[in-house]
Amino acid sequence: MDTIRWEKGICWAAAATLLVACTSAFGADIRSVRSWASPEYTRVVFDLSGPADYKLFDLADPDRVVLDFRNSKFVEGFTTPEIKGLLKSVRVGKQGRTDSRAVFNLGDTVRPKSFLLAPDARFGHRLVLDFYPKTASAAPTKKLADVLPAQAAGRKVLIAVDAGHGGKDPGAIGASGSYEKELTLKVARELKAQIDREPGMSAMLIRNSDVYIPLKQRYAIARKAHADLFVSIHADACPANCTAQGSSVWVLSPRGATSESARLLADRENSADLIGGVSLDDKDADLAAVLLDLQQGATMGASNTVADQVLAALRQIGPTHRSYVERANFIVLRSPDVPSILVETAFISNPIEENRLKDSGHREKLAKAIIEGARNYFRIAPPDGSQFALNTNAAKASRHVVGAGESLSIIANRHSTSVDALRSLNKLSSNNVRVGEVLRIPAS
Repeated sequence: MDTIRWEKGICWAAAATLLVACTSAFGADIRSVRSWASPEYTRVVFDLSGPADYKLFDLADPDRVVLDFRNSKFVEGFTTPEIKGLLKSVRVGKQGRTDSRAVFNLGDTVRPKSFLLAPDARFGHRLVLDFYPKTASAAPTKKLADVLPAQAAGRKVLIAVDAGHGGKDPGAIGASGSYEKELTLKVARELKAQIDREPGMSAMLIRNSDVYIPLKQRYAIARKAHADLFVSIHADACPANCTAQGSSVWVLSPRGATSESARLLADRENSADLIGGVSLDDKDADLAAVLLDLQQGATMGASNTVADQVLAALRQIGPTHRSYVERANFIVLRSPDVPSILVETAFISNPIEENRLKDSGHREKLAKAIIEGARNYFRIAPPDGSQFALNTNAAKASRHVVGAGESLSIIANRHSTSVDALRSLNKLSSNNVRVGEVLRIPAS
């Protein structure tokens, strides 16, 4: 039998004989069940009347996973979940005198993960089952030559466009009933179409349909694709009778939000994963270490630069909610090496702004503004090997974005100038420089 291990109250086990038994003191009524599927895994969530005593085990030929509830029963009218992803069929019924059983017929050998969730503001007790395909092979590692084409030609910069929310997570609901997830997808598609027409630029959509993708996976997808920029599209909201309006641009602040309203907004966006049954409390030691790493500091500096450019461009098409870039601890912005911004396109709770978002002409203007900001950023700090780097040599030579571990003397040597010349041109009072700071370089 394979070893069972526990991680933060979540029980894992490899497929073989008895998988795991997760116990609580009492049984529970099994009220309902729902399912979702993504390219990475299939999730089934049982809604319960209270904590459950359950166990999982698998059977082969054909591949099945069996879930037994002790001292529990399916309520009258219980229906099996919709067949999605790895699920081929689900059967439920009594097991002995007091127990209940669910049998999952699967399309492949799986690696199950299960955990119980306590009630929150939206749901009661839940049991979550995640099925990961055991035979899924890792994506082939790209060679540097595949990622960075020949220097002479120059590669296109890649922008990952993330339409906020999706699937089971509708996001905010507008004054006339519009779903944020639908409007953000329309803006994202328009943005991608315009980016792909831009010289030296290309775009990818994190989602291109009404599907839910966990927040951490969104920036992971961008990193895997070697994106040069990550842009998450959202639509803001506030309570009834609130007259707030305007777009806003956000970057990551690992120390939290700059105001109470920013904190609440961050909580609202981050709570999306709670809907799917996974707590997103920041307890991941590895991620915390990454956030403290100097690379994260350099990325945040670059994020600030592009956010400033995008906000300036958005001011040209309408009011902005704030005159400055805002900061919050958004999970979706936590990539350690891809500059990332979150754009709140408008207040969907404001009827006027909701109608603008529903208008294709206004979405086109939004996309143009975001592209203008991104274009200005890439001209200031063109990525290595990109067409921007080749076509804007003069701009590159006259600007330098301070990276991790760089000092003023290192930068001066790199550009064949002096520390005094750098201090004079940039009006620096000392030799100290900040990661992400953009310095002007004296002409040679």
